[in-house]
Amino acid sequence: MADTEILLESGTNEIEIMQFTIFGELYGINVAKVREIMMADKVKPIPHSHSAVEGIFKPRETLLTVINLPKYLTGEGREEMERDLFIITNFNKMNIAFRVHTVVGISRISWEDIQKPDKTLTSGDDGVATGIAQCGKNLVTILDFEKIVADIAPETSIQINEVEKLGDRYERKEKIVLAEDSMLLTKMIMDSLFRAGYSNVINFNNGKEAWDYLAGIRDDSDFDDKAALLITDIEMPEMDGHRLTKLVKDDEKMKKLPVIIFSSLINREMRIKGEQLGADEQLSKPEIGRLVQVMDRLLEERGL
Repeated sequence: MADTEILLESGTNEIEIMQFTIFGELYGINVAKVREIMMADKVKPIPHSHSAVEGIFKPRETLLTVINLPKYLTGEGREEMERDLFIITNFNKMNIAFRVHTVVGISRISWEDIQKPDKTLTSGDDGVATGIAQCGKNLVTILDFEKIVADIAPETSIQINEVEKLGDRYERKEKIVLAEDSMLLTKMIMDSLFRAGYSNVINFNNGKEAWDYLAGIRDDSDFDDKAALLITDIEMPEMDGHRLTKLVKDDEKMKKLPVIIFSSLINREMRIKGEQLGADEQLSKPEIGRLVQVMDRLLEERGL
């Protein structure tokens, strides 16, 4: 399959999901993360690596780490089959291949058709399912690929010590609105911001909840005190970050609210989308130190 192209219009609250199977069960990945699909190839093992890491291979000129997704998800290995596929992904500025059994197809749905898994399924903490999607007659488990990679290689995720490298900080009282559905990343982001002096952060689990809050204070005379800056992920159930950004920037009273898109999906295509929607800045999720610096600048420019 050739490299995928992002065809969705900006801010429509839609997502294209590539469905694939592992041991007959349906899973999904956001097409925006997929570079291409390849037939599984010979992999060079790497000593002392994680049990789910098969090793590396080099198609063309790019060296890729291969993660055995069936083994990661179920703990069960099987002899690799000739018809297995590699889904080549790009997110958090990394290129990674995931072994799957089959690819079923692509569905375009609304984020409203994706629900967060019940906490009883994830033991009260984040599991590897970021959402359950209704694709036609099928329920598809959308996997949290960032969390999978972070479990295998924690150094690829947010590093709080980046904030400490910024030097001495002072406490800031501005109200920061955060829209992030991952419990794990929410905690890491909020801990990092707290260490950077941002002690007044309010979090919402998706774009809809954040929008409801902003719409509810839209006409308040102290709007700036209740929302000085918005940080939003892109991938979220019910309403994604692009739709949230569009709603804010299209609103006459809210459009001056600085919006930072903080997502693992920031690449050339997504950056163009964010610019079209009016986002003030777009940063890749591991860059927590840069996020703090950009927040400082945007609030200073706003006179807060």
